[in-house]
Amino acid sequence: MTAVSSHRPPAGDPAVAGRGAAEEDLRALFGQSIAVFALLVGPMHVVESANQAFFDTIGQERTHTGVPLVDLMPELADQGIITALDRVYATGEPHVGRDVRVVVGTGPHARETFFDVSYEPRRTADGQVTGVRVLGVETTQVKHAQRLMTEHRALLEQIARQAPLTEVLDGMARCIEDLAPEEVLVSVLLADPDGRHLRHGAAPSLPDFYNRAIDGIATGEGVGSCGTAAHRREPVIVTDITTDPFWADFRQLADQAGLAACWSTPILARDGGLLGTFAMYHRTPRVPQDTDLALIRVFAGTAALAIERHHIEEAKATAEARARSAHDELAAVVRVERELRAEAERRAAASADLAARMRAAAAAQAARPHPEHCQLGDAPGCTAPAEIKIADSWGDSAWGCAAHVEEAILNVRSVFIANEELGGLAAYLNR
Repeated sequence: MTAVSSHRPPAGDPAVAGRGAAEEDLRALFGQSIAVFALLVGPMHVVESANQAFFDTIGQERTHTGVPLVDLMPELADQGIITALDRVYATGEPHVGRDVRVVVGTGPHARETFFDVSYEPRRTADGQVTGVRVLGVETTQVKHAQRLMTEHRALLEQIARQAPLTEVLDGMARCIEDLAPEEVLVSVLLADPDGRHLRHGAAPSLPDFYNRAIDGIATGEGVGSCGTAAHRREPVIVTDITTDPFWADFRQLADQAGLAACWSTPILARDGGLLGTFAMYHRTPRVPQDTDLALIRVFAGTAALAIERHHIEEAKATAEARARSAHDELAAVVRVERELRAEAERRAAASADLAARMRAAAAAQAARPHPEHCQLGDAPGCTAPAEIKIADSWGDSAWGCAAHVEEAILNVRSVFIANEELGGLAAYLNR
């Protein structure tokens, strides 16, 4: 036993001696057990004796007997435990609790624990209650495992419904920080497409200045825990940043952020490609336990699933955007082609109409007196025969060949085929 009081039952009392022998058997049975065992006496629940597991749970600095439990652990006053012990002592009825939540310690050292507990009355030979026997089995790890499974399932559901990657990674980091039995700060860095640099992904509890400083760090041997893990494609466990050579260039930054240990694991795609790194920081130098490594593997795999899903959705969105752009471009080309075709058809119809009118005018004007050669050509003049007379809105007129007449009508809006009867201006107004 770690601590046993100096109190001994009076000699010569067989009943008391029998009870004392039974409790000595209990002391022997639970002395080195992982079960929490304590014997309390009197209405103030004075700790008469307890096993090592009890003092390990409440803290070695509180290894005392002969004092009331509430004085040994003041934090129990408002947690219902003292009330339950009072009830057992007053009624003599045992009490059993499942997954009883007990916050051990206060302030920054407080930690959440869970126990299956049994409080049984201790009696004299005549049945008088003299104290309470406490037996508990810690279920904290089981409780945390259940919470871990629940949180992990929620993360998988987020991934399945395509929640934003930042939301998933931030939620994952906070989940681990909440579930870890000791303070831990989680960071996720995302690899650039070329795999040469790491970018900030999520780190809700790390200082902003620290996140900014490591955003974009290179992957390579000796570049902190994360850069080295990304380069090696294997976990890098730095248990003491102050002495590890990987942190030579970042030691001052880590000290400023209050970081003393960093365990980093590469996040790898199914094809082995680098997706990023998953890191767990600690305030004090620390070596990972098997449970820590298992937690890292679980969430590194979850992060890989989330990041790969994000990349797939990004690629899909990019492909869809390109398809929409190509479709829009094709539609624009088709629209322009249709407009050009319509314009060509309009011009062809106009050209056919003009040709018909020119033939009619040439036939009608053939008998009229006219010069021998075209008057419309540039110097030294067109030698083609004059066939059609044209005029403009100013009353000027001239005879030209078919080619020059067509060119003039198409390019000069005020030119028209002259009508000898109506005269120049009248023909222009009534054309």
